[in-house]
Amino acid sequence: MKKVEIYTSPLCGYCHAAKRLLTKKGVAFEETNVMAKPGKRSEMLARSFGRTSVPQIFIGGTHVGGFDDLAELESDDKLDAMLAA
Repeated sequence: MKKVEIYTSPLCGYCHAAKRLLTKKGVAFEETNVMAKPGKRSEMLARSFGRTSVPQIFIGGTHVGGFDDLAELESDDKLDAMLAA
């Protein structure tokens, strides 16, 4: 399975939804809380082409987008293929 990274903040409902979806699928992920580590926000901005909202999700180093993008991949039955090693 490819490495999954997610930039989050603790008060973000979409962040919680993204983590629930990934956990439900049995996907391990590396979470970076941009409120606890403010310096990571600039890293997120650079990697996500300037997107400022959380979550920002990366699969295998590829920027997926936010929760809506992740949910769309799941509903289109494309997420499993993207996660596959």
